[in-house]
Amino acid sequence: MLSHVRPIRRAVIPAAGFGTRMLPVTKSVPKEMLPVANKPLIQYAVEEAAASGIDEIILVTRIGSSVPEQYFSRDYELEQFLKDRGHDSDFEIVSGLSSLAHISAVRQELPKGLGDALLCARSAVGDEPFAVVLPDALVKADKPVLAQLMESYRTYPGSYVAARPVMPQDTVRFGMLGVVPVDKGCAPETLFRISTVVEKPLPGKAPSPYGVFGRYILEPEIFDYLEQTKPDGKGEVQLADALQLCCQERTVYALCFDGRHYDAGNKLEYLQAVLEFAMCDPDLGPAIREYLATRNGLDRDSQEDISQGASFDVRLGRGSCTTSR
Repeated sequence: MLSHVRPIRRAVIPAAGFGTRMLPVTKSVPKEMLPVANKPLIQYAVEEAAASGIDEIILVTRIGSSVPEQYFSRDYELEQFLKDRGHDSDFEIVSGLSSLAHISAVRQELPKGLGDALLCARSAVGDEPFAVVLPDALVKADKPVLAQLMESYRTYPGSYVAARPVMPQDTVRFGMLGVVPVDKGCAPETLFRISTVVEKPLPGKAPSPYGVFGRYILEPEIFDYLEQTKPDGKGEVQLADALQLCCQERTVYALCFDGRHYDAGNKLEYLQAVLEFAMCDPDLGPAIREYLATRNGLDRDSQEDISQGASFDVRLGRGSCTTSR
């Protein structure tokens, strides 16, 4: 590590949105609390930060919603119940949540964009570089994405975004980057310097194939650029717009990370993530794989029935499916 590189001790996890893409369930359940296998999304975010060496987590939550921070608080009544019933493994899991990291919360009055959420955390972050983890950007990786960013940061200090190539038709879902390769004699080909940031451009309008994937290391000067950023047409302050200002004056890197990304705010990708993480779970995995093998067999039988002239009547919304010959 370079001697002048400031350590990253804090991570901000925004959790104040309405989760409109996942309605109606998010009307009563915060999006970051949606389960993937046996854990809510926000726990994956906290565990990734902790595994990357972060010891302080700042949650940005909505006024009137304290579910995320309560999840990581001690519940002595539940813990005693589990001990009394002899549920030792469950007790260890529940009691261990509060020891993942030091967790505090700040409030965002209204969900006015990621940039506004970060500004709400400014006093808690202080004058230090910090990490940002978006809980609905779920990544399955051998090495945490945040740890990959931090490893590069120690050699090449600056602000960072996690990046990957995006299919042309999907650019409207991502902040897209204009990039310049870092000197190949000094850095791997996966590291780029960002020249421009465009929020969700139309297909064919992106400056490069590289998009932003929900992990950041930001120097504290980003708050000054956020203060200069005007709200967009929806009244939201976008971090992408602040990064566009920042990269004109300061070094902002894009690191192509190793891992598979799931947009857990997208219903299909959320279900894909549930299946993927469940299959990798040591307790759930064998049963899930057995079920899928059985299900595949049923699908083959159904295809044979269809080929033999069977008709299917599926009444949507009533949960019935009848077969007649």
